[in-house]
Amino acid sequence: MFRALVIENDEQGYRTSLQDLSETQLPDEEVTLEVSYSTLNYKDALAICNKGPIVRQFPMVPGIDFTGRVVSSRHAAWQPGNEAVLTGWGVGEKHWGGLAQKASVPGDWLVAVPPTLSPLQTMAIGTAGLTAMLCVMALEKQGVTPQHGPVLVTGASGGVGSFSVSLLARLGYEVIASSGRASDSEYLIHTLGAKSVIDRATLSQPGKPLGKERWAAAIDSVGSHTLANVLAGVQRDGVVAACGMAQGLDLPASVAPFILRGVTLTGVDSVMCPLPQRQQAWQRLAQQVDSVLLQQLTQVIPLSEARAGAERLLAGQVRGRLIVDCRA
Repeated sequence: MFRALVIENDEQGYRTSLQDLSETQLPDEEVTLEVSYSTLNYKDALAICNKGPIVRQFPMVPGIDFTGRVVSSRHAAWQPGNEAVLTGWGVGEKHWGGLAQKASVPGDWLVAVPPTLSPLQTMAIGTAGLTAMLCVMALEKQGVTPQHGPVLVTGASGGVGSFSVSLLARLGYEVIASSGRASDSEYLIHTLGAKSVIDRATLSQPGKPLGKERWAAAIDSVGSHTLANVLAGVQRDGVVAACGMAQGLDLPASVAPFILRGVTLTGVDSVMCPLPQRQQAWQRLAQQVDSVLLQQLTQVIPLSEARAGAERLLAGQVRGRLIVDCRA
C-alpha cells in the first residue's frame, strides 16, 4: 500500500483527497519508482483546486514532476536503485503523477538525476527550473547575448520567473524583473540578481501595438495582455520566449512588432520536450544553479499539506518553489 493524492470526478462531484492505494492500482508501465519528492506547480494547483480543465481522465494522481528511486524496471536503461527525475509528458494530466509515494511510468520519460544534485535539489529545480533553462536556451539559439541589452522576465516572483532571473543574472545578462508584489523587490534584486523591478500592472492592461524599445529580449510566463505589451516593448530584432499563460491563453497583440521591428516570438514547451534537449538542459542546470540560492527559493511541505499548498499558490501567497516530501 502507498499514499497518494487522488482527484475524482463522478456523480459525487469533483474532489481531491489523500488515499491509501494498492500497488496493483498503479498504471502497468515499464518502470516503478518510490517517489521521494514532487512539487506544486501552477498547473498542479489548477488541477487540485478544480480551477482549470487540466485533468483529462479520472481518477488522477496529480503532480507534473517528481524524483524517485527505481524499485523495478522492464526498461534497459533503468535498474533498481537508479535515481531519476520526471517532468512533463502529460503526467498528472493523462497519466498518474508524482503526488504519491509510488509511480509507474515509461522508461523513456525519465532522466537520470545529475550526479552533482541531490534528489531534493533536483526537484527544487523541477519543471519550473527546466522550463526556465529551456527559455534561456531558446534565447541563446536566436543569438541573444548579454551585449544585446536587458532581458525582461515576467512573473518574476513565481517558480519559472525566479529561476529565469537567477539563471540570466548568473550568465551575465542585465535582468528587468516584472512582479506584482512590491515587497519582493529586495528578493528579486539582492537575492536573484535582477538589476531593476517594474510593476506588472504596467504590462497587464491593454496597450499600444508598439511602445518604446525597452528590452532586447524577454521570458514570459504570463501571456495575454502582458505578452502583447512585452512584444510591443522589444528592441529591433529582439526575441521573446513564451512559456506560460498565468494571465490567459489569449494574445491580444498586433503584427506590428514582427513586421516593423523584426521581433521573434518563440514558444517553449517543457511538457513534450525531446529527451536529448532535456538532458542538455539538466546538465546546464547542474552547472549553473546556485545551491545556496536553491535552498532559499524552496519550502518543503508533507504530502498531507499539498491541497492547502495548492490553494496558497493560486492565491499568490507562494514565492519560489513548494516541494512536497512524499515520504512524509
